[in-house]
Amino acid sequence: MDATSWATFWAFAGLIIFLGIAVYMKAPAMLTSALDTRANQIRSELEQAKKLREEAQQLLAEYQRKRKEAETEAASILSTAEKEAVHLREDARIKAEDYVARRTAMAEQKIRQAEVEAINEVRASAVDLAIAATERLISDKVDSKVSAELFKSSVAEVKGQLN
Repeated sequence: MDATSWATFWAFAGLIIFLGIAVYMKAPAMLTSALDTRANQIRSELEQAKKLREEAQQLLAEYQRKRKEAETEAASILSTAEKEAVHLREDARIKAEDYVARRTAMAEQKIRQAEVEAINEVRASAVDLAIAATERLISDKVDSKVSAELFKSSVAEVKGQLN
């Protein structure tokens, strides 16, 4: 036998001894047990991931439903706000028109009142002027004798009307 054959023989013998020790120490059972444990752990993690995925899909569906409800509610609120804004605008327009009409009526009333006062003042001035002019004419044309006669006739006329 040459050196290569001896090396091959001792390598084979070492392998057989190693395998014998591995079998004696129950390495295949430990390896199988470790692999089974790892397989069970992976299976458990897959089940947990599946449950988490289902929960995530349920949460996603719930949030999408809530988002749709919120969008619907927002659209409803917006519609209500627009209707209220139209109503408020119309109320403001009506109130402004009413205010302008009242103010116009008050101004017209004040103008009529001012006209009446002006007419009354003109009449009072005309009466005052007429009395002053009459007094002046009477005082120029009537002397004391005629004045006494007019007074007596006026008193007699008043007595006749009172009885």
